[in-house]
Amino acid sequence: MHSRTSRRTFVKALAAGGVLAGFGLWRSPVWAITSQGQPNVLAGTHFDLTIGEMGVNFTGTPRSAMTINGSLPGPILRWREGDTVTLRVRNRLKENTSIHWHGIILPVNMDGVPGLSFHGIEPGGLYVYSFKVKQNGTYWYHSHSGFQEQVGVYGPLVIDAKDPEPFSYDRDYVVMLSDWTDEDPARVMKKLKKQSSYYNLHKRTVGDFIDDVSKNGWSATVADRKMWAEMNMNPTDLADVSGATYTYLLNGQAPDSNWTGIFKPGERLRLRFINGSAMSYFDVRIPGLKMTVVAADGQYVKPVSVDEFRIAVAETFDVIVEPTENAYTLFAQSMDRTGFARGTLAVHEGLSAPVPPLDPRPLITMSDMGMGDMAGMDHGDMTGMTQDSMQGMESMDHSQMAAGEDNGMQGMTGMDGGSMQSMDHSQTPGSADTSGHSMPGMSSMDSMEPHPASEANNPLVDMQTMSPTPKLNDPGMGLRNNGRRVLTYSDLKSTFQDPDGREPSRTITLHLTGHMEKFSWSFDGVKFADAEPLHLKYGERIRVVLVNDTMMMHPIHLHGMWSDLEDENGDFMVRKHTIDMPPGTKRSYRVTADALGRWAYHCHLMYHMEMGMFREVRVQE
Repeated sequence: MHSRTSRRTFVKALAAGGVLAGFGLWRSPVWAITSQGQPNVLAGTHFDLTIGEMGVNFTGTPRSAMTINGSLPGPILRWREGDTVTLRVRNRLKENTSIHWHGIILPVNMDGVPGLSFHGIEPGGLYVYSFKVKQNGTYWYHSHSGFQEQVGVYGPLVIDAKDPEPFSYDRDYVVMLSDWTDEDPARVMKKLKKQSSYYNLHKRTVGDFIDDVSKNGWSATVADRKMWAEMNMNPTDLADVSGATYTYLLNGQAPDSNWTGIFKPGERLRLRFINGSAMSYFDVRIPGLKMTVVAADGQYVKPVSVDEFRIAVAETFDVIVEPTENAYTLFAQSMDRTGFARGTLAVHEGLSAPVPPLDPRPLITMSDMGMGDMAGMDHGDMTGMTQDSMQGMESMDHSQMAAGEDNGMQGMTGMDGGSMQSMDHSQTPGSADTSGHSMPGMSSMDSMEPHPASEANNPLVDMQTMSPTPKLNDPGMGLRNNGRRVLTYSDLKSTFQDPDGREPSRTITLHLTGHMEKFSWSFDGVKFADAEPLHLKYGERIRVVLVNDTMMMHPIHLHGMWSDLEDENGDFMVRKHTIDMPPGTKRSYRVTADALGRWAYHCHLMYHMEMGMFREVRVQE
């Protein structure tokens, strides 16, 4: 449906409210204070939410969006830790809908995943969510039905702590990032299925080839291009969906609308960053202003000062800033550098600060993909290759590798064997881990990364990683050595010890798999429709090991339970609800199966989830 609603009218409709917060202390005026530029704030214990349709205009072309209480994003829901909240959700759409409370620990029938935790909310129907709030921090909520999240069914969620927080601030802003397309999301999906690189307009040119020849030489450049061509992949394909169709939003406003958060000189601001996009990673910075990260995924972390951070889809980061100038730009560029979301922090409306240019387009190098010394690149990071190359590798012993015999591994000659880190994979998926708390064999060359039998000769698997590494201290492609202090996962340390304390009784290893050309995504090469549930025993502590066999990033989210990320030695680092998995990485985390029922476990890139990277986790007595 089209609408005559102008963007100006729509933006004014969103500029309805905000909240100022102090030192984690409760006082009645906190609910009444508003700040221009934030969506409506609904606070208390009882809420009425209505999912419907309305006209929007982000690009100059009227379109229809799905909204919550008539706004996009939906209203900020403000809860208090320890309260019992009741949310009455009405469906005014012509299709089923749902709300999932992302990262919230609650009973399974309150989780909001159709087909697992409930049947969904039918047109004209009502569903009452009611549960006790057991945590505090910054979270969000969104539909778990079809493509509704892409077209507007999402919103911020703030839970105020019952105890004083370990940091102070004077003003509190939600900064919610998202992506919008004027296209029907189903049409976007069809385009990706027909041509996975459809939205990649950053492909390398003849000019890039000439530049690479000048820098790396003719033979290395030709070999690099040949390898990528043989893989049917493109080193500029960092994001499946790009600024070619996306408009990137900050608090529901396009860059030229310049969302503005007001402050007074000398104030400390808490900015609650939420990535509520369907498919987009953002690299966030505030030029001229340091950010102190104090929470990740709603959980307190030891403060760390940074200039920039990458926020995966579904993650949240809370930062404290202390502005001294009149205006600063909130700058969130997409990971593939095809666009940005933008806002302003200022002492009054109407001010703006310079908007920085987009950083250079990143490339996935053969070092990132572990394909050998194709252009004089460092190949100590990780090792990965196509499935065909992997099968050829299985017949090679280490002496052949040292001699440079490739069996389909062109360019592996001269690779330092000591840099090809691998883990001991004697533990098969679901088997008991009796080796202690550490991740064993991290620097061992005794074995390459084994892969499940379901990946072998699988038409849905186009690549396998040979020797993945955690890369917890890697800021990521496009952020390395950029002159700015960039947050990494290794910087994130919870302010508390491992909340469970037990050693995992067993390890479950899962490979993130896909086929770029077919745009098919899965765990262990098995799409959700064909996969058996993962069975956990109520109360057990397990270790989950994820291996990314693809060239794409995957933010992995487990519903209903916390994910306690480990470092390279298997020691507890930080509690999260979404674990980012860059290409060629292997990361582990612990899970306590303390929530009975059927839970969703999936990649939070919406089109990846829809195309099969989804599992059911079943917790039983």
